[in-house]
Amino acid sequence: MRIIDLHVHAGPSVMPRAVDAAEMLQEAQKAGYSAIVIKDHYAPTMMSAEICEKHLGNGKCKVFGGIALNNSVGGINLKAVDAACALGAKLVWMPTVSSLRHKIMHSGRGLAFPSSKGMTVAENTIMYLNEDGSLKPGVLQVLDYLAQKPDVILATGHGSRDEIDALIHAAAERGIKRILANHPHYMIGASIEDMVAWSRLGAYIELNAVAFVPDSKFHTHEIEEARNIVAAVGMDKIVLDSDYGQNGNGSPVTGLTRFIGMLQEACSLTDEQMEVMTYHNPAWLLGMEER
Repeated sequence: MRIIDLHVHAGPSVMPRAVDAAEMLQEAQKAGYSAIVIKDHYAPTMMSAEICEKHLGNGKCKVFGGIALNNSVGGINLKAVDAACALGAKLVWMPTVSSLRHKIMHSGRGLAFPSSKGMTVAENTIMYLNEDGSLKPGVLQVLDYLAQKPDVILATGHGSRDEIDALIHAAAERGIKRILANHPHYMIGASIEDMVAWSRLGAYIELNAVAFVPDSKFHTHEIEEARNIVAAVGMDKIVLDSDYGQNGNGSPVTGLTRFIGMLQEACSLTDEQMEVMTYHNPAWLLGMEER
């Protein structure tokens, strides 16, 4: 089965990681992956992705990077987005660790999250909706910019359900085609009805292995929920990836492989059907396939 992992946390990073980008590429190549995306919450990853593929790649597995719009890059910062795209960013993630929703969900009352090392400045939390529910001007500037970059994926990050709903609607209105709704079941608070509505606007719904594999440190959902999401949204708008790489949480390859097997059994799908979610949808998002 062909696999592309759009969500791998690999070092170097201020968060402890199980593998660095080079080790992740080697594992992915050994497993026969077609591509991986390296994600970091604090620093752009295009540079490490390009160097790893150039010097360690086997020509069969591509490596992509992107930028997460957290405080460490100036938040929702159009200049940072422009520089990242000039360096080959494939994904622009809206705020993750800097978002208000992320802080609420990891304040000791919600989800566990890896701690950073060596950082001493507190996060200035970001909530990008105005009081009337409209998007703030900086977000609209980024969306207008990405509308002119059809090969770049807008990823929704760790915002609230209301933030992401407004974001996806505004992105669709601007003709942005490559939209990835990051794990809306995990942390975001979205319903299956929300996921269906977002998919009809063109967004792809991400199901992340780390939330579904039973021995994951971040296991919060049972496989039946993933099955229900696939049934409601439809395979053509689902992306399966790992979201693994946390120190002490096992191999991203092992985690994603287990999740794929669990979901295939739960949904009674063929390898060809699974490849729609493991390969074809992420390949189109990355510009590796035409539609």
